[in-house]
Amino acid sequence: MPARPEAVLLDFGGVLADAPFRADPPELVLRLYNQIKGLITPGQIQRSLVEGAAAYARWRDEDWPDEMPQAEVWERFVITDWPPLAQARVRGVIPKLSYDWAWREKWALRPGITEALTAFAEAGIPLAVVSNTLCGAAHRDYLAKSGVGRLFAAQIYSDEAGVRKPNPQMIWAATDALGVSPAGCWFVGDSRRRDVLCARRADVGTAILMPSSRADAGNDWPEPDITVADGHALRALI
Repeated sequence: MPARPEAVLLDFGGVLADAPFRADPPELVLRLYNQIKGLITPGQIQRSLVEGAAAYARWRDEDWPDEMPQAEVWERFVITDWPPLAQARVRGVIPKLSYDWAWREKWALRPGITEALTAFAEAGIPLAVVSNTLCGAAHRDYLAKSGVGRLFAAQIYSDEAGVRKPNPQMIWAATDALGVSPAGCWFVGDSRRRDVLCARRADVGTAILMPSSRADAGNDWPEPDITVADGHALRALI
């Protein structure tokens, strides 16, 4: 059993919440179609989103220290071959489009997470979110809507921090905000590639893996100190 932590840092996707795979919603396609005033067809927009998401996912799986700004994600992966006027009409609303692209209607807190977060908070252990994302505002709003956002003393998102896991600065931003040492913290993630590696680089005391439906490609990644199935098992650690 690990020592009582000074703080617990948790990834969002795959740890706090998860959602089944889904295609990009028709509402986003229609919003883009209206935004560009029909300069390309809805089918072309849908293909751009699907292919762009796949290309962005491949980029995310590489070890990049800095996060890609929202505007660059859209320019590089989605609208790169759109007519210039369509591109111009998208550029003015990229923050809102990024929020809508990041949001998942079927997000659900993972089993036992509410109980685990409540137990940590009642024990006086500070909590922080440390998550890579295109739009942290969507994650923050979901946690508030789910009734657990108030339990976090800090929420660090890569699009706002300008860096991404496994860059250890993501964790250090959280520990600085909480006023604790990385060595005294637990970090809970669902990926050895990003989360456990980030914890090792940041000299976190205990790296905890909560496997999700998203598998790491390859095997050359560090092992966690502890593996838990869900929030119930995480709560049992204290």
